[in-house]
Amino acid sequence: MQWMPHATVAAIVEDHGKFLLVEEITDRGNRFNQPAGHLEDNETLIEAVIRETLEETAYSFKPESLLGIYHWRHEHNDTTYLRFAYIGSVSNHQPNLALDEGIVRAVWMTAEEMRNNAMLMRSPQVLRCVEDYLTGQQFPLSVVTHL
Repeated sequence: MQWMPHATVAAIVEDHGKFLLVEEITDRGNRFNQPAGHLEDNETLIEAVIRETLEETAYSFKPESLLGIYHWRHEHNDTTYLRFAYIGSVSNHQPNLALDEGIVRAVWMTAEEMRNNAMLMRSPQVLRCVEDYLTGQQFPLSVVTHL
């Protein structure tokens, strides 16, 4: 069997000190995550993060910069993830749009609320992305090239 990391995207959205998260059903109980998901065949990373955010929150996402690329190995299933986290804004909320299967709701939390509930975050990447965002870390979208 050939080893291959899972390419994922995540949307980092902050509005008035609160961050957009989704509450999702997992095998370890409900957990919080940024709107995130897997890159699909024949789509760019930008297209993936826009799609995933809409499917999981019913908000349109506009990527503005790349926060970072995160390499993480999940301790429960030995899966390795490469997460491309994008900073952006949301608009055009469509409350009647059905959310992806397994998504309970979209929720806004402060960084402090997230820190206080760190054990309920889907992975360590969730809080790490927020901490990196709060330091001002960001890169231009052009740092990722699609050929």
